[in-house]
Amino acid sequence: MNATTQPVELRQATEADLPSVNRVTAAACRKYLSRMDKPPAPLLRDYSQAVDAGALWVTGSPVIALISLTQTDDLILIENVAVHPDWQGSGLGRLLMEFAEQQARKHHIRRLALYTNEVMTENQAIYRHLGYHATDTRTEDGYRRVYMEKVLPAG
Repeated sequence: MNATTQPVELRQATEADLPSVNRVTAAACRKYLSRMDKPPAPLLRDYSQAVDAGALWVTGSPVIALISLTQTDDLILIENVAVHPDWQGSGLGRLLMEFAEQQARKHHIRRLALYTNEVMTENQAIYRHLGYHATDTRTEDGYRRVYMEKVLPAG
């Protein structure tokens, strides 16, 4: 584990970041492969659309962590958050989730949502610790997903 000793600078990802985005995502998902019947959905995602939409934020060069955010009228969906295992436990994940909240406030949105696979129990515990609560569990695209939401205070 590396400790974050300086401010983390997030930037919008570019096409040049895609190989390291895929490496970070693969490394972060590796521990779940044996628990699942098929690869985790983030491993199969084409992140070039998120780059084109300006919805993928990264830190590091090469990338060591990322967050993908999609805004609808009244909600920001956290589509993926991944931290390379060498950096897990350093606070980067929390910083990425705080960034999502900052983006919501910036756009006057009070609801953040995400989903995770039901076998990713560690992630669910982290999200609960950050104030998210489960709103639904359902199967989509062959994945058993737990949907979670956080409502930010008004103001």
